Amino acid sequence: MINFSNKLTIFVMTKYFIMKLISTKQKNLGLKVNELAQLVGVDSSLMSRIISGKRRPTMPQLKKLSEVLDLDYNQLLKEFLSLQVMELLAPYPAIAEEVIQVAEERIAYLKGEEKFTVIQLNQQVLDLLKQAEQLQVQWSNQKPLNSLQVNKMKEYFHTAYTYESNRIEGNTLTLSETHLVINEGITIGGKSMREHLELINHKDAIDLIFDLVQDKVHFNAFYLKQIHQLVLKGIDQKNAGVYRSVPVRISGSAHLPPAPYLIDQLMEEYFLFYEMQKNVLHPVILAAEMHERLVSIHPFIDGNGRTSRLVMNLILLQHGYTLVNLKGDPSQKLAYFKALEAVQVNHENSHFHRLIAEHAIESLQEHLELAG
Repeated sequence: MINFSNKLTIFVMTKYFIMKLISTKQKNLGLKVNELAQLVGVDSSLMSRIISGKRRPTMPQLKKLSEVLDLDYNQLLKEFLSLQVMELLAPYPAIAEEVIQVAEERIAYLKGEEKFTVIQLNQQVLDLLKQAEQLQVQWSNQKPLNSLQVNKMKEYFHTAYTYESNRIEGNTLTLSETHLVINEGITIGGKSMREHLELINHKDAIDLIFDLVQDKVHFNAFYLKQIHQLVLKGIDQKNAGVYRSVPVRISGSAHLPPAPYLIDQLMEEYFLFYEMQKNVLHPVILAAEMHERLVSIHPFIDGNGRTSRLVMNLILLQHGYTLVNLKGDPSQKLAYFKALEAVQVNHENSHFHRLIAEHAIESLQEHLELAG
């Protein structure tokens, strides 16, 4: 195995190779710097800096350079991306090898070709999805409910979801206390301000995802950060709606979230996965995947679990499903965490898919029962 100091030498050689390749082709074609700049669509001073290695071209500029200079774009792209990786790791030689290994494993899972095109589902999960589809059709065909019934169901399910999602994260307010805080505006003696804010914020975040569904918005990074901003509002205003810039550990989990300098790229891949799969995957599986991938990337300092479950429900609601409420009692919380860890550590997703499908069925059954 090549050690990192040797890789840095290769990195310097790669940088020189790219500069030399562009410069040589430019001269062979008899192009002056200003002429090449004009063909690529940039100014001459920028092109000079690109050729000298003082400025990195953007992806569109790299593509245009390959066309103008008749260079193999795929090979140029590989050299260029390897250069970016080595530049990123150069300040961290002590952990660079470990980072490369972890990145290779995680990228194989999060970004692997087969992962973007086909997600294998076992027969048990397929049977659950079929049952969920049948119940979803029944729910969609439900006769219009009167406003009083709608409001009562909304209060019931939103309160239960707020209670359980915060209970998973350690909030100690009971279900009845949760109702008093978010529906009656009552403060519970002996409970911290943070615990009160967690409930109020979560209720506001639920209202937001229902508004996003009604307005038919396209889920993207902007709306993800809006959801998270509400989750941490008044609790950690500095980090609300902001990707983290420090490393984190998940207590009691074998999964180590990615280093902060990888977050932006992984979140780009997260939304790329969504775009590629939103019209391919079954809605329940899409929701489960977007939940797991977000909580595994762990892009925020705090509130990742609640935000991931809200994103899951946003996607389910967009497809006509009902709120999935994962429970926070010890046994169900443990099952939830184990199913997540199976994906994060062993890349085994069937347990998590089954868990979300079972809860989607449970939610639809309960909605139909109360509506009947």
